[in-house]
Amino acid sequence: MAHKKGQGSTRNGRDSPGQRRGIKIYAGQTVKAGNILVRQCGTRVHPGRNVGLGRDYTIYALIDGVVKYEPKGEKRQVSVEPLPAGIENTAGASA
Repeated sequence: MAHKKGQGSTRNGRDSPGQRRGIKIYAGQTVKAGNILVRQCGTRVHPGRNVGLGRDYTIYALIDGVVKYEPKGEKRQVSVEPLPAGIENTAGASA
């Protein structure tokens, strides 16, 4: 006679990892060209000046500068303002 219960199949047990969406760089922080600013579904945040919009709605910096969020109707818009002359960008630099 069996001393263990039979291992029935389960209908659960599947889950996918999170996709790490959200704002990655906040207002006032410095960025380098190519840095990802926002990962999102759809355009919750709209692209402004000096930023690009990927086909998965990822917003990224096109130039080195300072991030700025501003209202655009009911939604927000993100822009990158160029750094003033004489200020070196230290974004992403390892110490």
